[in-house]
Amino acid sequence: MSNLVTIYGGSGFVGRYISQRMARAGWRVRVAVRRPNEAMFVKPYGTVGQVEPILCNIRDDTSVRAAASGADVVINCVGTFDAGGKNNFDAVQHEGAARIARVAKEEGVARMVHISAIGADVDGASNYARTKGLGEAAVLSAYPDATILRPSAIFGTEDEFFNRFAGMARIGPVLPLVGANTKFQPVYVDDVALAAVKGALGEARGVYELGGPDVDDFRGLMGTMLDIIRRRCLIIALPQWVGSMIARVTGFMSFITGGIAPQPITLDQVKQLGSDNVVGAGAKGFEDLGIQPSSMLSVLPGYLWQFRPDGQYSDITKSAGNLRG
Repeated sequence: MSNLVTIYGGSGFVGRYISQRMARAGWRVRVAVRRPNEAMFVKPYGTVGQVEPILCNIRDDTSVRAAASGADVVINCVGTFDAGGKNNFDAVQHEGAARIARVAKEEGVARMVHISAIGADVDGASNYARTKGLGEAAVLSAYPDATILRPSAIFGTEDEFFNRFAGMARIGPVLPLVGANTKFQPVYVDDVALAAVKGALGEARGVYELGGPDVDDFRGLMGTMLDIIRRRCLIIALPQWVGSMIARVTGFMSFITGGIAPQPITLDQVKQLGSDNVVGAGAKGFEDLGIQPSSMLSVLPGYLWQFRPDGQYSDITKSAGNLRG
């Protein structure tokens, strides 16, 4: 019988790519998620019965244990940008990660791979960074030889980074940015998945910071995105204090309307944008894993075309315009 991997959050943005790769490698894949009925799309990643979504809430010991039972490897992909509610930073990124690691160890699972983030630090300025750091510490306490992956901003077809700002550019002439000078090293989601698979197969141990070949500040990344979607927008750099004020006002409005009013940025995100999000000097990375990371320009046009003025017909429209000229 083939080996079994349990992927917590295996239907999420990063998790679905890991699930596909593990299935292709011949593993049985148990996808542990809160809403398995919404994760049925993972089943065709493998042969009949090879990939199965199951119910799991990482805030509950019993369901985490049921998901880990019999697994050879566990991979934790669960993360959040939600500072409030039951599934907040502490519940998911600290306590949830700690629970998965502890229970997996008690169940005799041989290896663990944990998806964290660049900037994870128990003494971090933001709650996001702090809880990521605490989650890492808990994982390493149970699995000193765990594989911990710290990606920069992740891009791919389903991302909430480039897609979000491309959507804003489609409906308005202005792109306001907090942290316009903050540097990022965007990484392709499937490259992160490949790194996770190497960890699951025992080919990588320790902490790896994952960044793609392109390093640019927030403003530059948005400029690249605008070039790809062939739109013009005025990029306005907002000072940190303005971002904090917007976060407070919109956060209050969201609270009193029960979440109906949108909150474009939170105070915690403003704090995160005060620090660069790039691979640190001396950190292990893709090179140590034997992976050549994908560039943004080799991937972004493949899914951002939908935000162009003429969508998939943009090139045809451009050619027709040249002929008329």
